[in-house]
Amino acid sequence: MSPAPPDDAVRVGVLAIQGDVAEHLRSIAAAGGRPSRIRRPADLNDIDGLILPGGESTTIGMLGGEAGLLSAIRLRVAEGLPVWGTCAGLILLAQDVGQAQPLIGGLDVTVARNAFGRQVDSFEVDLDVAGLTDGPFRAVFIRAPVVCRAGPAVEVLARLNDGTIVAVRQGLMLGTSFHPELTGDHRLHTLFLRMVAAQRSASRQSRA
Repeated sequence: MSPAPPDDAVRVGVLAIQGDVAEHLRSIAAAGGRPSRIRRPADLNDIDGLILPGGESTTIGMLGGEAGLLSAIRLRVAEGLPVWGTCAGLILLAQDVGQAQPLIGGLDVTVARNAFGRQVDSFEVDLDVAGLTDGPFRAVFIRAPVVCRAGPAVEVLARLNDGTIVAVRQGLMLGTSFHPELTGDHRLHTLFLRMVAAQRSASRQSRA
């Protein structure tokens, strides 16, 4: 069991429609954050950052759209809410996925869905991720997307050996093709919590 977070811990929500919600909640707590489930637009008012989990992007997009969550998230991200999309979440953040489906958008990338094939083609690989210390990150790919195009404002954080882009950052938006929540390595969650804490501090200073 993770220790209780400090009173000033950043509050990170996980979009709780479908997918790896519980795994992200545990990883946030292990990294020192205060996790919560986001099921309706009003829940977004109580968080400092948001994770869009892996799962089925079409289902998450459809149900999120019907609940008014996609438009509410889009507005909060435009206002400066840090957001991290993993696997299906990366698809939801992308500007272009090559087909019509509900998206949040904002991340200037083109993404190819299911780029590695079916579930039986899942794999793990050690990745060097910019911003992480203490060696490679063991990345789990399950029906994963890849970034086919990254805009000029997008920083590439990790590539496979063949050059395929699998992790990116654009300002307060982070995207990974793989599933960090399925490992015991919480370094990427810690990195995101630092992003969230820095933005919360900047927002408080601007209001002071």
